[in-house]
Amino acid sequence: MNGKNNRVWLLAAILIMVLCGVVPWVVTRAAPAAQGAKLSDATHDKILTYIRERFGVPDTVKLVMGPLHPSAVAPDFQEATVIAGEGKEQRAQLLLVSDDSRYLIVVLGSIMELHQSTDAEMVQRIQETFKTPPTLKLAVGGFKPSPSPDFRQGTLTLDDGRTPRQEKEILLSRDGKHLIVSEMFNLGIDPRQLALHTISLRDEPTQGPADAPVTIVEYADLECPTCARMHDFLESKVVPRYGNKVRIVFKEFPLAMHDWSMNAAIACQCAYEINPASYVPLRSTIFRNQTLINITNLRESLLSYGEEVGVNRVRLAGCLDAKSSKPRVQRDMDEAKRIEVNQTPTVYINGRMLVGLPSEDAYFQAIDEALKGGR
Repeated sequence: MNGKNNRVWLLAAILIMVLCGVVPWVVTRAAPAAQGAKLSDATHDKILTYIRERFGVPDTVKLVMGPLHPSAVAPDFQEATVIAGEGKEQRAQLLLVSDDSRYLIVVLGSIMELHQSTDAEMVQRIQETFKTPPTLKLAVGGFKPSPSPDFRQGTLTLDDGRTPRQEKEILLSRDGKHLIVSEMFNLGIDPRQLALHTISLRDEPTQGPADAPVTIVEYADLECPTCARMHDFLESKVVPRYGNKVRIVFKEFPLAMHDWSMNAAIACQCAYEINPASYVPLRSTIFRNQTLINITNLRESLLSYGEEVGVNRVRLAGCLDAKSSKPRVQRDMDEAKRIEVNQTPTVYINGRMLVGLPSEDAYFQAIDEALKGGR
């Protein structure tokens, strides 16, 4: 992500778990000191596995879940704290788990106490909790029953006046006294299976053999610096190390916060339609020259880079100007939203999600595990 926009994007997404390359945990209030119920081993493992796979937490990050405690927020939920990492890198994350172990709530920021539960008070509490800038307009509404009778779910809308409005789910306790920025996750839905059944591998830019035992699907933004590092990592280390054992499938996920990533994605998809073999070289060239590209020189840069890698300049210009390949980009974006991708880069390794580039070892470990046929 572009550094100057990181804060605005973080707030505009209300802490959607992670900035590029950062483990998705935020510090929350500590769990009550009193000892609570002990999770069954099966439920404990189910929750931690879900957290890893739903939020892309690599196996290299240690997760430890504490005991459950009755929640003052919802009578049919228990609270627990998960500690991620070790030593100075430890972070605490507050969770709410339904008594029947069906639903999980990951608390972003903190649980906000309300006096009147009016729209105005909810907006004020969110502004105070996340220290949103005055230029960011917030609105709440659209409350309706959630899967659990303990909560109503609504929508938080964020508008900075510059990028498309963002929406985030929020939960209001049944008594109207507590507000949580989060959605309610269904622990019965396997994130890996959802990804495997949703992601399309047909007619997509790829690198490597179709029958490779490991398929790596990458959703990236061409203006995101971490995406550029990820692309270089895949090209310079993953492909040489694993050879024909991996196939990489490239997906476009341009972020609204970026000035030129959408047009660059359109250009790459144009190149794929004109000369499929040129897609990866063009993508590599754009990432390599990322810091030299701006909205003013974008068109000429894309045409020149395309010509360098073997794309007919006239045909590329026509496709780019007409945005002929935009439906392909939109198809990737719609697919990403169905599996709840919301940051770049997001990578799926045989359906297992990893977010950002926490470490090279995290990726090597995930690929090695996939080669062994492990979960």
